[in-house]
Amino acid sequence: MADKMIFSEPERPDYEPELIRLIQSDLPEDALREQLGHYHDNDISNVLSSLLPAERKRLYRVLGVDAVSDIFAYLEEDVGIYLAELDSEKAADIIENMDADDAVDVLEELEDDQSSELIRLIDAETRHDITLIRSYNERELGSLMTTNFVAIRNDYTVKQAMRSLVEQAADNDNISTIYVTNESGVFCGAINLPDLIVARQNDELKSLITTSFPYVYATETVDDCLEQLKDYSEDSIPVLDNDKHLLGIITAQDIVEVVDEQMSEDYARFAGLTEEEELNEPLKASIKKRIPWLITLLFLGLFVSTIAGMFEQVVAQLTLIVSFQSLILGMAGNVGTQSLAVTIRVLVDEELERGQRLKLVLKELRIGFVNGLLLGSLAFALIGLYIYLVKSRSPMFSFAISGCIGLSLLVAMIISSLMGTVIPLFFHKLKVDPAVASGPLISTINDLIAVITYYGLAWVLLLQVMHLA
Repeated sequence: MADKMIFSEPERPDYEPELIRLIQSDLPEDALREQLGHYHDNDISNVLSSLLPAERKRLYRVLGVDAVSDIFAYLEEDVGIYLAELDSEKAADIIENMDADDAVDVLEELEDDQSSELIRLIDAETRHDITLIRSYNERELGSLMTTNFVAIRNDYTVKQAMRSLVEQAADNDNISTIYVTNESGVFCGAINLPDLIVARQNDELKSLITTSFPYVYATETVDDCLEQLKDYSEDSIPVLDNDKHLLGIITAQDIVEVVDEQMSEDYARFAGLTEEEELNEPLKASIKKRIPWLITLLFLGLFVSTIAGMFEQVVAQLTLIVSFQSLILGMAGNVGTQSLAVTIRVLVDEELERGQRLKLVLKELRIGFVNGLLLGSLAFALIGLYIYLVKSRSPMFSFAISGCIGLSLLVAMIISSLMGTVIPLFFHKLKVDPAVASGPLISTINDLIAVITYYGLAWVLLLQVMHLA
């Protein structure tokens, strides 16, 4: 039999060490500039923190304003430190050469006085674009748009359109889609660059325009339009004001970042945090985020323990059933969390009507019932045999205990499925993000359900009906 070939993924290159060696070398500036041109701007931005201030200043001088602007656009932290290493005029030039949305991101990372000084020094056009983007709150699409796009008039000829494209391409590199407006700046549609390139000069420009091209409004929120943005496989989507004037565009990269940020926020909330926690976040800030939920869950946990304490008589007379408490609690928590995840996903994807909400609840109830019936039956058989064979109890006692466990599983899983669906729907109805009905909260509520179900059924069936004690 031939030996199986083992394939391993090839290692990705780590450019950081060689970039640091290159920047710290004694190469002449022209040669260094040429060598650095072979590396991506993001890779260069990643090594800035490993360089000495003098080495970074040499790098800025060698690369020039345009290249440094592209590198700084990838920075997520310490950008204020790096800009402070430059004189104010040079720092302002770097901000001017960035896309407006990247410039806004950089300015948001700076201290207020440093940001105000740079805004004062940049040119009027860049200042207008930055002010426009910053006028929208962070959840509105206007705050995510860039003004780096090409727009032409709908009354141009093909020749005029090509001339305008060439002129604008010097300052705007998002040219794969060309946007069309009327003389008042109202959005009319879009043209794919290849269609314009192959068009003949005597062709009518209107024949090239896709008038049904998708667009969004600047005041719409990310949550409202996320699915629409993902559905269209366009490199960019235009952003309009309420009068349909073209303000900017949202690029595919912006959409990816929004989706990634949304997923991170949902994951943080699912863990019981109010927002995403960063690796380098101060200890005090991290504790402040976590402690409110933990205090709430502490009191809920105490309540669960109090309820469990009410069944001391059951535990005292049937100590064996305590061994299977974690089984009931664990399965109830798993089922509730699954229903919660499904419900939140549905609510994120679409707005549900009353009939659809009822349909979702009934579906999750059916799933909980079927899963509970299957697992309850399996638990009845396996646990009954275990108690009979390993614990050497009578068949009646063994299968009475396992029957109670199986029935408790069925009831707990049905109720947990219901809670995992109804709670996020209730939060959504109150206009509260349903993701706050997170894993820790649902798990604690399901623990309460499981404890009452398990020990309640044990007290009724095993002690009051069957008198097993």
